[in-house]
Amino acid sequence: MDQLDTPHVPVELTPWDRVQLARHPQRPHSLDYIFALCEDFVELHGDRRFGDDAAIVGGMASFGNRTVMVIGHQKGNDTRENMKRNFGMPHPEGYRKAQRLMRHAEKFGIPVLCFVDTPAADPNKESEERGQGNAIAESIQLMTVLKTPIVVTVIGEGGSGGALALSVGDRILMQENSIYSVASPEATASILWRDAARAPDAARALKLTAQDLYALEIIDEIIPEVPGGAHTDRLATMATVGKRIAAHLEDVCALDLEILMRQRYDKYRRIGHYEEQQSFAGRGFL
Repeated sequence: MDQLDTPHVPVELTPWDRVQLARHPQRPHSLDYIFALCEDFVELHGDRRFGDDAAIVGGMASFGNRTVMVIGHQKGNDTRENMKRNFGMPHPEGYRKAQRLMRHAEKFGIPVLCFVDTPAADPNKESEERGQGNAIAESIQLMTVLKTPIVVTVIGEGGSGGALALSVGDRILMQENSIYSVASPEATASILWRDAARAPDAARALKLTAQDLYALEIIDEIIPEVPGGAHTDRLATMATVGKRIAAHLEDVCALDLEILMRQRYDKYRRIGHYEEQQSFAGRGFL
């Protein structure tokens, strides 16, 4: 048995280990969380332009004592469902469906919960012809100015712009063994070293773990998982995620809308800040 599948053996996990756990096929997906944490879920379909994308699911639901709009990437639980869901890689119509649901939530003052779990947006020629880059950019732009609270939870893979299109929130939470990165380790290794086998080295360099991103002040909280990963105790995992989402949702919903929007703006302006220190070594000063 793989040590990562053993629930009660403490293991010092490397970034590459966490990549494997984030991709585990038995890890709970967005619909698992929605059905476990919400009641009266009514799924809404279609972007009203092209079609319905099964790689993104969304709809109205009751979460605690609130009505919410839940939106998430959806992977399959087997090969057949993964084909239907395009392995969780959305097409442009998926992002436009998400935008439609977000605007509906804004119109009625309903908070938005997003679950992020995608290796990337669909990269095929047909998706590019239908405006994939534009759809992702429009989603990011919309979420920056959406006048309703948004809580985002990364539950598995947070890959590239495909993840970012559902990730601009007032709070960003990550499960302990989830990942969030500009590119996959394999793609990064192929670009940097022309060798996909060096993906473990790329995973370390990318700073893609929840621990790295919390230290960089990009995310707001790391949600702990049971030993061995979320798939070893799905019910406990989903209960813990629900409690943390509820706490953050309560906080952001208590804010005046003007304050909420200003804090969201400030949050993303702070990301990536750095300081330059001029060195005088070699110039005769030291």
